[in-house]
Amino acid sequence: MEHRDPPPAASGGRSAWYRDRRIIGAVALIVVAALVAIGFAVFDGDSSGEQAQAGPATTPAAQAPTPAPVAPTTPPAKICGNTTALTGPAQAPAGAIVVSTTQNVNQLTEANPAGTTFWLAAGTHVLGTGPYAQVIPKEGNVYIGAPGAVLDGRKQNRYAFTGYAAGVTVKNLTIQNFGAAKTNNDEGVVNHDAASRWTVEANTIRHNAGAGVMVGDHNVVRGNCLQENGQYGFNAYNPDKVNGITIEGNEIAGNNTDDWEALKVGCGCTGGGKFWEVTGAVIRKNWIHDNRSAGLWADTNNTGFVIEGNYISSNLAEGIVYETSYNAGIRGNTFARNGLGKGPQNQGFPTSALYISESGSDKRVPGVFNETFEISGNVFIDNWGGVILWENADRFSGSAANTSTGAGTLVNPSVVTAETCNASTIKNQPYLSDCRWKTQNVHVHDNVFSIDPNKIGKTCASRAGCGYNGLFSNWGTFPTWSPYQKATVQDAITHKQGNKFYDNTYAGPWNFIVHEQGNRVPWASWQGAPYGQDPDSVIKVAGER
Repeated sequence: MEHRDPPPAASGGRSAWYRDRRIIGAVALIVVAALVAIGFAVFDGDSSGEQAQAGPATTPAAQAPTPAPVAPTTPPAKICGNTTALTGPAQAPAGAIVVSTTQNVNQLTEANPAGTTFWLAAGTHVLGTGPYAQVIPKEGNVYIGAPGAVLDGRKQNRYAFTGYAAGVTVKNLTIQNFGAAKTNNDEGVVNHDAASRWTVEANTIRHNAGAGVMVGDHNVVRGNCLQENGQYGFNAYNPDKVNGITIEGNEIAGNNTDDWEALKVGCGCTGGGKFWEVTGAVIRKNWIHDNRSAGLWADTNNTGFVIEGNYISSNLAEGIVYETSYNAGIRGNTFARNGLGKGPQNQGFPTSALYISESGSDKRVPGVFNETFEISGNVFIDNWGGVILWENADRFSGSAANTSTGAGTLVNPSVVTAETCNASTIKNQPYLSDCRWKTQNVHVHDNVFSIDPNKIGKTCASRAGCGYNGLFSNWGTFPTWSPYQKATVQDAITHKQGNKFYDNTYAGPWNFIVHEQGNRVPWASWQGAPYGQDPDSVIKVAGER
């Protein structure tokens, strides 16, 4: 799975202020306790010429990650339909403007100053019949719903809350039916323009076209039910980049009802949630399930991610995709029954619960986990596959095979760009090393991998790509001027870039793909020379204790 062009800023709008921006039952066999910091051998990549540095991690104290949580055995955020979690105050807060169902909340917004609190009374609120009837908050405005307060677009209005005002809060509302089916592509309904410092909390946001929520700088999305929206539950994107966001305690379920991968073949533009060029994100204690694509997808130049304590289950495709990005800790999550829709249809490439594509840690890119990319303390139960570490030999900045069109890497941006990575420069340093997104310094350890093909179905078989972990690349062929042809990247990702599986526990008929895509090997070969993966790990077959 590789993706694609970033969502461009959409043109259009119906008035001068307006401009568009595109915006997981079995129980674990073992749950690993919280991890302590240990020393790792660190590499900077295959072609930089730097030597491996052994010793403890040197992440600055101010950026040091907290101890990993224990993977949850049950979903931590059962929000949808939970009236205790979602219900707002029965009385208007002191000083709030009361909005009855016969009043238009946007007209009241226009008539009151910035920083006003609006309390929407019980019942269904509408905004008018026009497609661009919407609420345009002022800075610091607060919108709170009484028990039973619904803001309904009736499939007539495209967006609920728009504009660029900062510091807005939206709480305790049901926000539904904005945008007709198969519209609002790469747009969002709440915080449409990805404005900064928004708090979106304890809402039900469902049955909307596009994304339920757009996430901008320093946004907090907490305790919501993001359910059955047309494209995404949320989409974190802004043309001016996004920093410092929190996605916590949400139930993110059943999104991509419009099946945008079919509407725009190969778009890679769907999932429970999507991140584009986000620096610094905490994604914690969410229940991400039954989405009709990947559960979470970080795509292109994301960095500094903490993904922990989530229950990720029954998503049609991968549970998490982390692609052409950097510096993440994916720790203490439970992955259950992911990829069972995509896996049987994708036998040419193994569908995994966790897919790392051209992503790893690099000290030159800011954020936590910039020494080692941590995949640890997770529990994997009856997914189509486990963890795949992949790097496309033909994909680099400046190559036509780079589906993140026009994007350059983050490691040396003042020199190495999509424009300067070209046929005349690529064979020389720093371009040779820095034009590539690398799967490097990824440590997969202290995880539990459990699979029972009988619980997945007759389609789950080794020959069909079910039950694999992997570390591999393709044979480089393209473009003709690429210095990464033949086995260059296959050798690098396997032997030279500091990627390690170790101290894991396996149960079931696991197999492995290593070095090149067609090289499917059993446990003994995976552990043995020349690969040496999973030392001190244990594998159990059916019937063993």
